[in-house]
Amino acid sequence: MHRPCAKLGAWWNKRLQPCAPLLAKHPLILQPNHLLNMTLAQPQWLFLLVIPLALAYRRFKRGKPSALSLWMPALSALESRNTWRAVIVPWLPWLTIAALCLLVVALARPQRHWQEQKIRAEAVDIVLTLDVSPSMLTRDFEPDRLTVARQVASRFVRKRATDRIGLVIFSAEAFTLCPLTTDHNLIQTFLKEEIDVGRLEDGTAIGMGVATAIHRLKDSPSKSRVIVLLTDGENNAGYISPSLAAEMAHLFGIRIYAIGIGTTGIVMSPVQRNPDGTYVYAPRQTSFDTALLEEMAAITKGKFYRAWTEKELNDIYDDIDRLEKTRVEVTTVQQTQDYFHLFLIAAGVLLLLEIVLRWAWLRSITQ
Repeated sequence: MHRPCAKLGAWWNKRLQPCAPLLAKHPLILQPNHLLNMTLAQPQWLFLLVIPLALAYRRFKRGKPSALSLWMPALSALESRNTWRAVIVPWLPWLTIAALCLLVVALARPQRHWQEQKIRAEAVDIVLTLDVSPSMLTRDFEPDRLTVARQVASRFVRKRATDRIGLVIFSAEAFTLCPLTTDHNLIQTFLKEEIDVGRLEDGTAIGMGVATAIHRLKDSPSKSRVIVLLTDGENNAGYISPSLAAEMAHLFGIRIYAIGIGTTGIVMSPVQRNPDGTYVYAPRQTSFDTALLEEMAAITKGKFYRAWTEKELNDIYDDIDRLEKTRVEVTTVQQTQDYFHLFLIAAGVLLLLEIVLRWAWLRSITQ
C-alpha cells in the first residue's frame, strides 16, 4: 500500500533534493521572501481588477454560475445529478475570475529589486620572518621574547583578512615554515604549535632569513610585497650578508619592516642547552645592532622599529598594518528581475484547466 509513496520518496531524494539549494537561488524561481520585496513597475493597470471583482460579486450575489467564459451551458441537468462532478461545475467560473486577476497583475509588471556587491581586493603578500635563535628565550618579556612575538604576530594575521601570508624562521640557517597562503588558520596553527627554539642550528643568520623570504615573494604577482623581519640579535651566521639580502629585496621591489625586539643590559638569558632540550638561564649582557636593521629598512624603503616592551611591539604591528593597506574596490550593481511571466503562465494554466474540465471531463453534465 505504501510502496508507491516509498518509491516517490526515494526518487525525490536521489533526483530532486540535491538540486533544491540551486533552485532556491535561481532568480527566475519565485521564493516566499521575494513576495515581501516585490514592487509593480506599472501599477496603473491594477484598475482593471474592477472587471474580475465585479464578475466575482455578481457570481456571489446570484449564487449560481454566470456566463464568464465564451459559452456557458445550461445547468438544468444538475438538478437530477447529485454527483461529485456536479459539485465541481459551479466552481468553474471562479477559475476564469482568478485567471483574469492574474492577467491584470501580469500587466502591472511585478518586479523584485536587489543589490549585488562585487568586491575586488588587491591583496598584500607578507612573509613574517622570525628569529628563533636561543636568545629569543630571554626573559625580559613575559614569559619570553619568542612567546610574545608569536602572540603579537598571530594578532597581526587576524587583521589581514584578504592578504596572503607566509612564515619563515631562522637561526643559523633559514627554513620556510609555511609558503604564501590565504589559509590564515594554517598560519595561526604554525604560530601556535610549530615555532620553537632548537629546531635549527644555533646562531643568527639575518641575511639567510631575509633571502629565504625573498625567494617566496620574488615571483608573486601582487603589487605590494612585504617582509616583516623580527630579530633580537646581531648577524653572526650564514653566507648571505643582511646588506646583500636587503639589496636583493630592493631589486625585486620588496619592502622590509625590520623590528628589533628586547632590552639591553643584563637580563636572564639561555646560556646552555640540556640534553632534554631545556635551557640553563643566567644573567647575561645583551647587545643589539640597530644600525644594521636601520640600513636594511632604508635600502628597501621600509621602516625600522625598536620594541622594548610587549605594548610597543603591538603598536609596531598596528603601524605596519596601517602602512600596508589592502586596496578594496566595492562595486554595487542594481539588479531587477521581472516576474510577470509567472503570472501569465498561472493564468494560462487556470484558463486551460477550465476549458478542459468544461469541454472534456464535465461535458456530459454541463450540456
